[in-house]
Amino acid sequence: MRVGRLMLLYTLFAAISTIANLATQMVMVRLYVGSFAIPVSVLAGTAVGLPIKYILDKLYIFRFATQSTWHDGRLFLVYSVTAIVTTALFWGTEFLLHWLFGTEAMRLLGAAIGLTFGYIIKYRLDARFVFVDRPPKPRERN
Repeated sequence: MRVGRLMLLYTLFAAISTIANLATQMVMVRLYVGSFAIPVSVLAGTAVGLPIKYILDKLYIFRFATQSTWHDGRLFLVYSVTAIVTTALFWGTEFLLHWLFGTEAMRLLGAAIGLTFGYIIKYRLDARFVFVDRPPKPRERN
């Protein structure tokens, strides 16, 4: 796949995942207005956005075929682990802008900025550690 097309698709998929994430957050802060509304909304947004991005990346960016449900689960686990660093960047930026300005608009702007930089780093991590051609380890049986 040409680099330009790949970048366009990756950006589109990041936007789809970001919109799903932020929309989920906006819904959650309206459904739950308790003292943990912001952290709950951030976790919910991540829980929605991460699998969407994984599926799109696997199928269309890396064109990676898993060999079984077990292999797919392990791959998603590794994908999720690489997301820890980028999620920390995303959450840190989101919470920082929320703390500095105290408005939902600035919190969501922080989320969008954090997600953008996070996705750039995530692509590099995924290309190097997740979507690589190596046979899955056989499932151990006791």
